Amino acid sequence: MVDVPAHLPTTAGALRAAGYLPRGVKSEIRENLLACLGSGSVPWQGIVGFDRTVVPQLERALLAGHDVVLLGERGQGKTRLLRTVAGLLDEWTPVIAGAELGEHPLDPISPAGRRSAAEFGDDLPVAWRHRSQRYAEKLATPDTSVGDLIGDVDPVKVAEGRSLGDPETIHFGLVPRAHRGIVAINELPDLAERIQVALLNVMEERDIQVRGYTLRLPLDVLLVATANPEDYTNRGRIITPLKDRFGAEIRTHYPLSVEAEMALVRQEAELVAEVGDSLIEVIARFVRHLRESSAIDQRSGVSARFAVAAAETVAAAALHRAAVTGEHPAVARPIDLESVSGVLRGKLEFESGEEGREQEHLTHLLRSAFAETARARLGGLDLRPLAEAVDAGYPVTTGERVLGEEILAALPELPVLHEVAGRLGVGAADPPPRIASAVEFALESLYLARRLAKDATDGTAVYG
Repeated sequence: MVDVPAHLPTTAGALRAAGYLPRGVKSEIRENLLACLGSGSVPWQGIVGFDRTVVPQLERALLAGHDVVLLGERGQGKTRLLRTVAGLLDEWTPVIAGAELGEHPLDPISPAGRRSAAEFGDDLPVAWRHRSQRYAEKLATPDTSVGDLIGDVDPVKVAEGRSLGDPETIHFGLVPRAHRGIVAINELPDLAERIQVALLNVMEERDIQVRGYTLRLPLDVLLVATANPEDYTNRGRIITPLKDRFGAEIRTHYPLSVEAEMALVRQEAELVAEVGDSLIEVIARFVRHLRESSAIDQRSGVSARFAVAAAETVAAAALHRAAVTGEHPAVARPIDLESVSGVLRGKLEFESGEEGREQEHLTHLLRSAFAETARARLGGLDLRPLAEAVDAGYPVTTGERVLGEEILAALPELPVLHEVAGRLGVGAADPPPRIASAVEFALESLYLARRLAKDATDGTAVYG
């Protein structure tokens, strides 16, 4: 919890004197966004690949003061993007101390808030709420109720002697409690239609209805939501009247370039061992092939989390080898890529009719990704001396329990290996595991180009 600065006013009178006048949340976001755009600062921290597509559309929607729904397949960063919008709120905002809703001390909206303002006047106690407390997020599930989002009668308050018609018997839900803040609903189509209907008044009339009577609350909220453009799970849909009330409907997408995919993996993956850029690029290209494959159900998408998990799996394979063999440092090699298909196959949805061929498809696409990466990184480099050396009686064995030093010791001194290492960002003074990773990368590229043979059995591969 961030400590409240000591210089902030603590009463309504001091607040008024300091110029903290009420301001709508959408106006607040608009002014802060304009300040960011004017100063050149970037409010979308951690968002990769949306700079020229999604982000400009979202900025225009926020400047227009629109409620927003993001449409996109799983793993496209929709939730991450919505959470960054909270960074456009003022760092601190005044609220009535002890009030159930986040009401501005100079503009109370609830019966209890208005009564307190009338009773205390300029001495009304003021508390301060951090921007992180003004963002409320709800994952839509079929069991979500109107009470969760809007509110319901509180039986405890009724038991205290108040009548059911008393608006102060209401226990407010998520949306009213986010007054002067942001409400994010993930997977909006999963809400039952009757629950979506309850949001209509909140979005259009900015009031709430509970148990048959209407309590006029001029709620001030920015409503943002996520949804899948094609409901591949058949769980539900956004009802037309609710969809019409969103001012902006923005389509998200997966990274459009290999570089963006790699940057996303580097940013999000928690790697327990070294994974070179060449192997990260193989993973990025592999994921892009999966998104284009007719064998994969593209309606469900191939999440960016798949690429992140793949990189983490490759790093884990390297760490496992280091633990077993005592090799240091733990550095991933091309052989570790084989662990990806077996571990992560369950994260993919295959088309019907592909049963039994899943591993075949994954192996083919992974090899294609590796070959493309090899052409991009080693293109123009003459690897014939390496191929001739192996063919002349220097077979190279690699595997889950093979040290990098053993790979290097199997080959004679070849100038081309230094060139390969340089192309892959490895220096001559680097430890053997890093150099061995580069050498194995060249060997695998020769195998895929059908210039070497490879005999693979039980986690061991022999190039010859």
